Amino acid sequence: MQGDSADITTQPLPAEFGSAQPGGEPPPTPSPAVPMRVAGVLLGCLTALPGLLYFAVVGTLLGPLLLWPRTRRHALIALTAGARRLTTLERRRRSAFFGDRFPHRPVPDQRILRYLATRTYAGLVTGIVVGLLGFGIVLAGLLVAGLARGSLDWRELFTQGLLGGVLLFLDVQGLLSLEAFDARLAREYFGPSEGELMQQRIDELATSRAAMLQAVDTERRRIERDLHDGVQQRLVALAMLLGRARRGRTPEQAGSLLEQAHNESQDVLTELREVAWRVYPAALDNLGLQEALAGVSERCSIPIRMDFTLAEPLPASVETAAYFVVSESVTNAAKHSAATEILVSVHRHGPVLVVRIEDNGVGGARAAGSGLTGLRSRVGALDGRLHVHSPLGGPTTITAELPCA
Repeated sequence: MQGDSADITTQPLPAEFGSAQPGGEPPPTPSPAVPMRVAGVLLGCLTALPGLLYFAVVGTLLGPLLLWPRTRRHALIALTAGARRLTTLERRRRSAFFGDRFPHRPVPDQRILRYLATRTYAGLVTGIVVGLLGFGIVLAGLLVAGLARGSLDWRELFTQGLLGGVLLFLDVQGLLSLEAFDARLAREYFGPSEGELMQQRIDELATSRAAMLQAVDTERRRIERDLHDGVQQRLVALAMLLGRARRGRTPEQAGSLLEQAHNESQDVLTELREVAWRVYPAALDNLGLQEALAGVSERCSIPIRMDFTLAEPLPASVETAAYFVVSESVTNAAKHSAATEILVSVHRHGPVLVVRIEDNGVGGARAAGSGLTGLRSRVGALDGRLHVHSPLGGPTTITAELPCA
């Protein structure tokens, strides 16, 4: 695709082309503030009391029925029903004060009972530690009052201050450990366990590896097709023109054929350069991502407006993936979208590079197409995500989120 109408600017994207968050997803929930977490810990001490009362009263009443095989099943169902209600309160506490989000999936009865029993014990221990902290604060107040009255000498003050500082440190460390245990307990029983997360990660890597191998194989076939149907055919035509020129009967005819052969050789060089750029752009190593994307803009027949703001260098693998996302998306837009303008945005949001390509064409791009499937495999190999939004009538928006760490 050749053209001199490429318009490269560094202006912000206009509002008419959309202002959604990268990837079309809501921003992540921020971590709760320290006062909210402290309130959640204190509330957890109080919610442990209903659990203790429930096991003490209902568990005692249903205990004989749990021991008798004929009534064990119905007694267990009755005991679990109340435990589920108390567990629901704990899930709401974790969500409200700690920002936890657990998947909605059924939890077995025995896991519910084990969680409530462990959570009740941990909540009671947390309450004891909080009580010790409050008692220490009272003693510190009495120490300050005695110091103000002058009834303490410096030796007694040093001893009690040192002892109080050590106890305060141990108390705070205990609270932090209990809060971490509470979070780990909820994650183990309500969210995916560490084993499940590991298996999920293994499955993702296996799928990404298979998709990447398929994408590489598809890319090799495309390169072979470009060389066979493009460069090779032009070289055959060039050889035929040179052969005819050698057999030319008149100098004028030979000169005309040589001129055609010269033009054909220029076209061969141009097409060979295009194939090389699609394989890997040398400018990406020599000049960087911005200049490589400028080359994409120069070769595109549709005006491209680029918003490129990167202050720090990126890993080579991330730059390569970002380049191919832009190159493939721009090529698809030029071929199929009937667009009159393409907007390319490259920004870094924390540890994630967000690449966004939007055109004002007719839309209808298929996310399952071979080109976008290859891009998704390339992005997925870096633990990134590719989002395609292309309703009929347009616009088409392709967003890639690439981790830079």
